[in-house]
Amino acid sequence: MASRLRRHLVACWRCARPPFLVLAPLCVGLAVTAAWVDGHAPGAGDIGWVLLAALLAHAAVNLFNEHHDFASGLDRQTRRTPFSGGSGTLIERPEAANAVLLAARLCLAAVVTIGAWFAWRIGPVMLSYGLFGVGLVLAYTGWLTRRPWLCLLAPGVGFGTLMVVGAYQALTGSVSTTALAASVPPTLLASALLLANQLPDIEADRSVGRYHLAISLGATHAARWVAVLVLAAFASIAPCVAAGWLPVEAWLMWLVLPAALWLAWRLWRLPPRAEAGDVSLLAPLLGLKVAVLLTSLALLNLGLGLAA
Repeated sequence: MASRLRRHLVACWRCARPPFLVLAPLCVGLAVTAAWVDGHAPGAGDIGWVLLAALLAHAAVNLFNEHHDFASGLDRQTRRTPFSGGSGTLIERPEAANAVLLAARLCLAAVVTIGAWFAWRIGPVMLSYGLFGVGLVLAYTGWLTRRPWLCLLAPGVGFGTLMVVGAYQALTGSVSTTALAASVPPTLLASALLLANQLPDIEADRSVGRYHLAISLGATHAARWVAVLVLAAFASIAPCVAAGWLPVEAWLMWLVLPAALWLAWRLWRLPPRAEAGDVSLLAPLLGLKVAVLLTSLALLNLGLGLAA
């Protein structure tokens, strides 16, 4: 019994995709540093609860996605890379599927509980963030992946708007132009990341009824959208600093610009064989996309922290 429980816990941990959960702290970090720039001093306890809610929300999305992909048969058709195609855990341990679904529900229930506490403290405005966030978690894999443009927007709204602006409101009780401006890069970069990760899985996703933007446009044109979103994230710093919505230290994010430009150039010139989901061609670009996302958001956090 103990060994079975341990195996199920390991499966749940792997299906939560812990290496990718670092995105949530970076987004919450932008809320915290934006609050510091605006002269607020959120307590460590509040920051901890907001961070926990963000981590659990991200884990819930991953767990629901892993269970859905296993149940639909998609897991047996994808060509996995370190950055796409799921973890493959439930292919190895199908007996853990119910445990993974239960873990997803428990994570979401914990997020709702934390959100309800902040709604009681801050006011009903927090319910709008909470309800929208729960809706995204539940609808993403089974519903939004069949609607190309909504599927593109959903990750950015979840990680950018909800995690940055929502966390800022939870920590300060208000919204500011600093928080809104700080949410733009993660919004664009998160949507770009999820679209990029769909490129190797076009045929597999199509076979189970999905219809996201990569399927709608094809790999070549979808890759160009990834390039546009990445460059737009960096370009957004200029008007935000010029308008005074972000401090000049936000330019630190541009230290990653050379890598972002090279990535955009490679994506724009993606050869035709990428339409067939050539993993050997796409995997290095997916890895660079993850590195650009995480490093740029870390530098933006650093810039806001230095300006506070």
